[in-house]
Amino acid sequence: MSYNSVAKRYATALFQLAKEKNIIEQVEEDLRVVKKVLSENPSFLELLKSPRLSPGDKKTLIKETFHSVSLYVLNVMMILTDRHREEHMISIVDAYVKLANEEKGIEDAVVYSYRALTEMESKAVSAAFAAKIGKKALNIQNVIDTDLLGGMKIVIGNRIYDGSLREKLNRLERTLIS
Repeated sequence: MSYNSVAKRYATALFQLAKEKNIIEQVEEDLRVVKKVLSENPSFLELLKSPRLSPGDKKTLIKETFHSVSLYVLNVMMILTDRHREEHMISIVDAYVKLANEEKGIEDAVVYSYRALTEMESKAVSAAFAAKIGKKALNIQNVIDTDLLGGMKIVIGNRIYDGSLREKLNRLERTLIS
């Protein structure tokens, strides 16, 4: 995930406000709703960026679409609209989630496995690898990759832990060749 400086500034400001008001989780949930709507409906974001729609109409559209989100999230969206920065909304969500995860001691991880992990396996992976990187827990996204043949590969930030059968076979092959 790459964030630009604009997204970081808005996310930091929103995070500080949410922390001050003790509503970090609520704001995070609201932002996830915003991201889901914008990701699943790219034409909606294009409409918000359109110069044909007046800022007042854009704000009305945002208020109607996101009527259930907190006032703080809605206000950030209004400010972005006023400043013609609608395209940064998804990046702001990602930056905010990163800040919230840092505050809670959580790190995002992608776990590639041959089959879907059970809830118990996910918790075990989270506990084992969170301790290795000095975090309390991991947010695990499980990706099925049948090329692994077995085992799993875990990507946490820029670190890769590869315990897959495919990688073990590749290492054995390199050892036998050399």
